[in-house]
Amino acid sequence: MINYEKNLDLVLEKIEAARVSTDEYNIVKVVVASKYASDQQIRSIYQIGQRAFGENRVQDYEKKAKILEDIPLEWHFIGRIQSNKINKLIDLNPSLIQSCDSFQTALEIDKRAKLKNKTINVLLQINSAKNPSQAGVMASSAYEEYLKIKEELTNINLKGVMSIGANSDDNIQIIKSFDTTYKIFEKLKPYGAKYCSMGMSSDFEQAIKCGSNMVRLGNILFK
Repeated sequence: MINYEKNLDLVLEKIEAARVSTDEYNIVKVVVASKYASDQQIRSIYQIGQRAFGENRVQDYEKKAKILEDIPLEWHFIGRIQSNKINKLIDLNPSLIQSCDSFQTALEIDKRAKLKNKTINVLLQINSAKNPSQAGVMASSAYEEYLKIKEELTNINLKGVMSIGANSDDNIQIIKSFDTTYKIFEKLKPYGAKYCSMGMSSDFEQAIKCGSNMVRLGNILFK
């Protein structure tokens, strides 16, 4: 039987050890990546104090949100956004869409949000590892793209940036990709950027040492 409380406590200890400062930008928020979690597993983690959960697919998010509507969960969307799912995603009222991968995607979200008279909290996804299989804007244009979204789209509330670490066994490459995203985040702080979402189960400690203040953890909590 999985001891969720023990797993979460160990993760929180590792997070605290990895933090580089105590300022407001380095208080690390844990989002549980619940892609493979059952509704009962989510309830179990909720019962020990966890509130934020992230789903990768709109249909799974919709199903779990309905089953678990009796508890006040903070839902994040962390998967690739399909244009034909945007209306449904907005209807689900996510606390945060972390995976807005371009100005065009932001524009589509903004159009639909405007029709529904909603404002949607969003992170801009940055492909700082230059991985062709990953979504996200290139680091070289991320700063300008962020400001363009912020200035031109009225129903998008940009809250910061998100990225996935380099898919590599080379720790130097992983750290380099996180450093790249964090430097962009630093430049965007004066424009209201609050979250730098970096780090998953395999690399969250490196991400936090590079400045991440939001991590997306799955496997490490469910083993």
